[in-house]
Amino acid sequence: MAASECPRVRLWRWRRSPLRRRSDLVEAWVVLCAWVFALVGALFAGMVAADAVTHSAEEQRAQSRKVTAVLVKDAEDPAASRVGTDHLVWGIVRWTDPDGTIRTDDARVPPKSHAGSKVDVWTDRNGAVVNQPLSETEILLHSIAGGVLAAGAAGGVVVGCSWLVRLGLERRRMEQWAAEWERMDTPWGWKTG
Repeated sequence: MAASECPRVRLWRWRRSPLRRRSDLVEAWVVLCAWVFALVGALFAGMVAADAVTHSAEEQRAQSRKVTAVLVKDAEDPAASRVGTDHLVWGIVRWTDPDGTIRTDDARVPPKSHAGSKVDVWTDRNGAVVNQPLSETEILLHSIAGGVLAAGAAGGVVVGCSWLVRLGLERRRMEQWAAEWERMDTPWGWKTG
C-alpha cells in the first residue's frame, strides 16, 4: 500500500493508544479550545464593534445640523481651489446660528460657485463645520465592515496564539524524541546518526 493510499485516522489524539503522548492530548485540547474561543470571541467582537460603529454614527448625526450658508468669495479663487476626491473645492462661507451668532468657516462647495451663492453645510453643536453625517445605508455598511474586521482580528489572534502553543508543543516533542533516541543509542556504545 502506497503512502498516499493510507487511510487517514480521524481524531486520533482523542483515542486511547499506547503511542499517544500527553502532549498529543494537550494539543488536541488546545486546538478544540482555540476554535471554540475563536468562534465565540469573533462573534462577540464583531457584535460589539458593529454596535459601537452604529452608536458613534448615530451620535454624530444627532449632534449635526444642516444650515444654509452664503459663499463669501468665488470658488474659482486660487485660495479656494484645493480640489478633493469628491470634486468639491474649499470656499469660505458665512451663516447665522439660531442664537444670532454670525459664523465664518471653510467648507466644501461646488466648483465655480459665485460669491453670494447659497450652499448647505453641516455644523456641530459648537458651530464648527463638519462632514455630512452618514445615511442609514452608510451606517449599516460601516457597521458590517467594522464587525467583520473586528471578528476577523479577534479570531485571528486566538488562532495565532494557539498556533504558537502548538509550535511550542511540537518543539518539546522533538526534544523528547531526540532524548529518547540518545537513550536508546547509548547502551550499545554507538550512534545511529
